[in-house]
This record gives sequence, C-alpha cells and structure tokens, in this order.
Amino acid sequence: MAKLKKLAAAALVLAGARAVLAGAAGGGSGALFSGRTDGGLLSAALRLELGLEGPGDALDASAPEPSASPSPSPEHPEYVSIIPSPEPSPDAAEEPEPTAPSVDSDGTPIVETTIYSGVSIKNSTDIAIDTAALLAAGPPQVLPAEGPQVLIIHTHGSEAYTPDSRDYYEESDTDRTEDRNYNVIRVGDELASVLEDAGLNVLHDREIYDYPSYTGSYSRSGAAIEAYLAEYPRIAVVIDLHRDALGDSGVTYKTVAELDGESASQVMMLVGTGESGLYHPNWEQNLRLALYLQDAVNGKYPTLVRPVAVTAERYNQHLTTGSMILEVGSNGNTLREALNAIRLYGDAIAPALLALVEE
Repeated sequence: MAKLKKLAAAALVLAGARAVLAGAAGGGSGALFSGRTDGGLLSAALRLELGLEGPGDALDASAPEPSASPSPSPEHPEYVSIIPSPEPSPDAAEEPEPTAPSVDSDGTPIVETTIYSGVSIKNSTDIAIDTAALLAAGPPQVLPAEGPQVLIIHTHGSEAYTPDSRDYYEESDTDRTEDRNYNVIRVGDELASVLEDAGLNVLHDREIYDYPSYTGSYSRSGAAIEAYLAEYPRIAVVIDLHRDALGDSGVTYKTVAELDGESASQVMMLVGTGESGLYHPNWEQNLRLALYLQDAVNGKYPTLVRPVAVTAERYNQHLTTGSMILEVGSNGNTLREALNAIRLYGDAIAPALLALVEE
C-alpha cells in the first residue's frame, strides 16, 4: 500500500511539474521550481536542515523551521537578482517535459529541478540589502601569502546522498553515514584537492560533529573553528560544507546543473546575519565574499550555483569575516553528482581566491 501511495505521489508530482514548468518557461531570473498539486505545495526552495532536525544548538538555539518559499515575483521582493540567469531555450520552453522521477532507498519519488540564479540572493530576513552595492564593493578578505588560507569543516559531517550501485553505504540514520568515503566529508576532500592543486593552502577538518548526538553540533564545530583560528589567525576563508535537504509531500528533489556532458548537482552558499539577536556585526563582509564567488562561478558555469541564501541565524559565521555555509547538492542527488559539482565549483572559485592573496 505504501508503494502504491508513493507511485500515486509520483504521478501527482509529474502533473504538477508539467504545469509549473509550462507556466515558468518565460519567467525571469532566479525562478524556482514550485507549484501546487492537489492542495499540497511542491517546492525546491530552500529547506535548511542546519540545526533544525533536532533540538536547537547552543549557538543558534532560536533558529525557526523555514517555510516553503514561493516562486520569485514582484510580490516576493526577497529574491534579489542583479545579473540574470540563462533563459530556457525556445525548444525547452515549448516542451516542458520533466524527467520521470526515480525513487530513493525508502521508495520516495525523486524529482529533478534546476533552481536558476545568475548573481542573486534569496533574502529570508527583514534586512534591506543592496546586492549590487555589495558586489561592487568586492570582498574585504585578504589571503595570506604563507600559511593556511582556507579552512573546510563539516558541522553535519554525516550527511550523505542517495545511494546508487556505485556508491552504496550503510546508513547511521536517514540519508546519513559515518563512513567518510560516502558522506559530505568525501566532498570536502575533493574541494580541498581542487583548491590545493590550484595553489591555495587548505586545512580540511574531517571530524564528524553531528554523530552520535546531533544536538550541539554547531557548538562543537564552532569550538574547532576557534581552535584553528587561535593557531592560524590569518585563515581568511572558512567553508562549512553541507548537503542540503529538499522535499515536500512525500517527494525528494535533486538539484541539477544544466551542463554539457556533466551530471552534476547544484551548489548553494548561505550567509547568516544578526537578525536572530545573536552577536554578528560583520555579516555583510561574509555576504560580499559569497557574491564575489557566485559571480566567479556564474561566469564559467551559469547554472551551477543557486541564489545565495541570506538567513536570520548566524551558524558560527561571526567567528571570521570570510565564513559561509556551502550546500553541495541535496539528499536526492548521488555522491557522484555532488563530486562533479564541487570540482566545477572549486575550479571556478580558485582563481578568484588567488586574486585575493596579498602581494
């Protein structure tokens, strides 16, 4: 009976996807895949699971459960785009045929979606943000010529992807594993390798901070970041690398970057603010870096990055002025799709980071 319900859900998803894609074919930049089928919202908008799957962490205990986000429109000014994303081709607009959903290990339908970005933000706060001015100002960070420049860490290191015949793992929880060959730590390995090959000096923390206890994971990873900064105070960029979770109404979404010859997920940068009431006075400096990197990626791989998410919570980002969360793919993607995405992302941001190295 459960499988029949999920097959029925898959049919509803396809019907809704066809209707939404047909309606969105002529939409503007930053369009998200969303719509309603049988009264239920189907959305690939942000669903941040950071600190929200269990009791709140000590550093960000007040983080609320985000609601599904509507498609951008004049009625929803939180979507701010200053460089438009690629328009769908005329052929694609005439034939909006979504890919038939596969299913994950639990039998939940998986639906592909591409969330268009350009250089843009999704502002989930009440703070007025001048995106164009921040991009024009450029990043304030200066990378040291010697010593560690970039730190990669994983607050939720056990986050993993949809297993397939090539990458199958034993779950420690739903979409999670302690096996570093198959969780987001493996994706961090790849990013560190790409950046190091380009000439950057990278530290990669491979510890798992969210298992066996999910509660307190941000407190533990925050303490680790502080220890690294005490030892290497000139670290200029801190990337907390995660895997996103996208789904609604018994459906799991996989993000897809539209790239010739590449099967890759999409990537999203997230920047916190001080709106939650936690001390975070320099958050705009983090956003300036994120926009700078988004611009660099968009110049090479226009559909690889989603809009930069700006949220009320700070997620340890008060510890440096070069901090961000990096979401690589979603729980509907495979590990190989995430690895392909992070290689392309690293390839695009490496020259941009090297340009910030002091002379």
